[in-house]
Amino acid sequence: MTISLKDQKETAFARWRKSRRDSSDTDSSERTLVSPITLKQPRARLIYWVVFTLLVLLTVGTLGPIYWMASGALKSSTEIFQTPPTIWPLQPQWSNYSSAWTILQLPLYFANTLILAVGAVLLQILISSTAAYSLSKLRPAWSNVIQFAFFCTLMVPPIVYLIPQFVNISDLPLIHVSLFNSWAGVWLPEAASAFNILVLKGFFDGIPSELTDAARIDGASAFQVFLRIIMPLSRPALAVITIFTVIASWKDFLWPLIVLTDAQLQPLMVMLYRQLGPFSALPFNYLIAGLVLASLPPIILFLIFQRQIIRGMNLTGLKG
Repeated sequence: MTISLKDQKETAFARWRKSRRDSSDTDSSERTLVSPITLKQPRARLIYWVVFTLLVLLTVGTLGPIYWMASGALKSSTEIFQTPPTIWPLQPQWSNYSSAWTILQLPLYFANTLILAVGAVLLQILISSTAAYSLSKLRPAWSNVIQFAFFCTLMVPPIVYLIPQFVNISDLPLIHVSLFNSWAGVWLPEAASAFNILVLKGFFDGIPSELTDAARIDGASAFQVFLRIIMPLSRPALAVITIFTVIASWKDFLWPLIVLTDAQLQPLMVMLYRQLGPFSALPFNYLIAGLVLASLPPIILFLIFQRQIIRGMNLTGLKG
């Protein structure tokens, strides 16, 4: 009895999904700090609770600056600099948020930051996924050398790229166009990420070759295999890359500060930095309220999608 190519693809796909699900369930069931047998020993239980207490104290310490910022946004300008400082505002001024929203023109800068983040995500998915697909499934000549070169770029501090990027943006090679004061000047350096390419390649390597081979036998081109098989199966990895890219773009400061000199095009982080100048007449409590509002979107994004981030890390092999 012969088996059709469609049945072969469905069987390979089901086997791949089952192996992914089983490995994920095994990892989640075996993942623990200390085994239950070890915790039955008094000494091990004492060490466990000491370490747990220290971790709780360190966590509270890291939340201290966030609490100071959130409470400072409700204080008056004089109470912020009061000595000794007040733990909670004597008279909370909730109007600081609405005043900061209006005075700082936050709708404009939120929109600018969102545009920069969406453009960075689209370019990252387009370039990183196609590059990873080429290295994983098409396997061009010297693919191992190319992958090693990607690894090498991860060892170079990002600040080293600052001057070459500045030269390229000021006079784009071949077409000789300046991208200063344009969002493209911010998007272009963020279009490719060696880290994202390697993450996607590792995920693509786990997709069974039977699926792509059967699609090619059916007459699908390499691009059709990429769109109809590889991309739909890679949603967990793409979700992780999307979230990381949005957060990185949202908090990006140095490069937009250099490229975007027009205040109407700048993102939130650059605008808030400009308000710290010596000639700024903005009350300090309004500035802190603006910082709180600017910090909320990435925090909410992480809280909503934290399960997807952890699951995506497991699927892409980014395990600690």
